[in-house]
Amino acid sequence: MSSIALIGDLVGSRHSGDRRALHRVLQQALDDVNTALEPSTPLRITLGDEHQGVFDSLGDAITASLLVRLSLLPEHDIRHGIGRGSVEVLTEDPRVEDGPGWWAARAAIEAVSAAEGRAAQRSQRTAYVAADPSEVGRAGEVAAVNAGLLLRDQLVTGLSPRSLSVLRGLLAGQTQRDLADRLDISPSAVSQRVRADGLGAIVAAHELMGGLP
Repeated sequence: MSSIALIGDLVGSRHSGDRRALHRVLQQALDDVNTALEPSTPLRITLGDEHQGVFDSLGDAITASLLVRLSLLPEHDIRHGIGRGSVEVLTEDPRVEDGPGWWAARAAIEAVSAAEGRAAQRSQRTAYVAADPSEVGRAGEVAAVNAGLLLRDQLVTGLSPRSLSVLRGLLAGQTQRDLADRLDISPSAVSQRVRADGLGAIVAAHELMGGLP
């Protein structure tokens, strides 16, 4: 059965002044996503600065990749690889897994690392690979999802701290008036920021991709 594996890697964490504090922030982000999305294998920090988990749907993995990233920005950033394929438990410990889904996720995160060296994709932080792209409709799905992820990442990368705060609120279901009150700015200022920074488009894309099976 096909699953969706997610691998994340902190960007430039070895240069962080306090890696323990950074890992605490990351762990809280993973805990929040696990509570919200209930992945089949919960997200957890593994070796080094990586984390990983397994989801039942592509939409949930894409949602997780954005929510975890937004929890760290603007101080820190993160790259994610998403892979579709079978996942196998190798031992009595259900956390020890392998299989094509994981290999695809690893290939995806390596593709993100490679893209960072190309000007047109320097802001890319998420990629998707299917272990068997010959499945009916799968190759088209991979291309379409990666196009959406590339544009989403480009918009998010350029956001100011205030716009990131507004985006987090919108994704949490807060209204623009709620956000104006919380940030102590006018509703008009929130509305202008939503339009100018493409926050509405990010939220709409997030909702559309979040429904992918």
